[in-house]
Amino acid sequence: MKPLATAIIVFAIAGFAHCAEWVNISEPVTSQVKPGYAGPTAGVVVDRSDGAVFLVVNDQGLWRSTDRGATFIRCDSNAIGGRCETGWALQADPAGKRLACFMIYGDSGMSRDRGTTWTKFKMSHFDFGSVDWTDTAKRLLALRHESGGMLTTSEDGGATWTDLDRGFSGCGVLDHATFVATKARDPGIFRSTDRGIHWTPVFAETPSAAVPVVFEGAAYWPTGKSLLISRDKGGSWLPFGAPVDAAYGPFFHTSRHFVVAGKSGFLETRDGGDSWKLVIPLPAGFETKRIGPHYAWDFRADIFYASSMTKPAFKLERTR
Repeated sequence: MKPLATAIIVFAIAGFAHCAEWVNISEPVTSQVKPGYAGPTAGVVVDRSDGAVFLVVNDQGLWRSTDRGATFIRCDSNAIGGRCETGWALQADPAGKRLACFMIYGDSGMSRDRGTTWTKFKMSHFDFGSVDWTDTAKRLLALRHESGGMLTTSEDGGATWTDLDRGFSGCGVLDHATFVATKARDPGIFRSTDRGIHWTPVFAETPSAAVPVVFEGAAYWPTGKSLLISRDKGGSWLPFGAPVDAAYGPFFHTSRHFVVAGKSGFLETRDGGDSWKLVIPLPAGFETKRIGPHYAWDFRADIFYASSMTKPAFKLERTR
């Protein structure tokens, strides 16, 4: 087995020197299996309830680590294939235990028991998707890949699907019947309360993230320079806290303490967004474009994760 690759970064944050290592965690797997043409990995996510790490190895399925990325075992029973092309293709329930994988060039599916058993979706080839985790956990909303922005939905956990319309660029599920979305040509956030049949504009600005994160009854949507929040199932949106370089996340410990990822790196708030601190830079060569990167944070162990098409997956354990 080859030695783990590391990238060492020294930087100053909040007035103290911090030395950290981004460690290659995918090499022990990719040295033994043959990833697809898009590189070694394309997707990483953390189960918030126990810190388990799930990693997509291109064309070699989904792999789980229960020891903070030290070792991985394939866990998908061949229900998951292809790769994740965007950082919102892996949708973990913020409450933990459940995970939905919206894949391209391979099968998609869902686990409700921390990746032990899987239900394969009848449709696949998605850019990303969303799940009504706090309602039935059976309503899915997804954007089909290379389809002109076709939004499609399932009300039975992926057994059947109904196409809605083209021209969409982002989507989120607030409950079984309430959706939010962005469009490729029309600015702003749009909302539907009738399962995607009719849409009403509810906010003028277009978020940069493809999918909002719903946590403890509120929806959070990064714009690239701030976070938006909705506390009424997407009916209205307001800027949340202080401006922040946010493109991915939030990744929550609590509603007061969480992390986002932006161009400058991982930023943390401990006061509900009133202030932000840059705590970790992105790995060398990583960006915040829609296509490619995936980011995650395990608040229990204070470990940051990153994966992207054409690149290995990395972790960084913060030290004080």
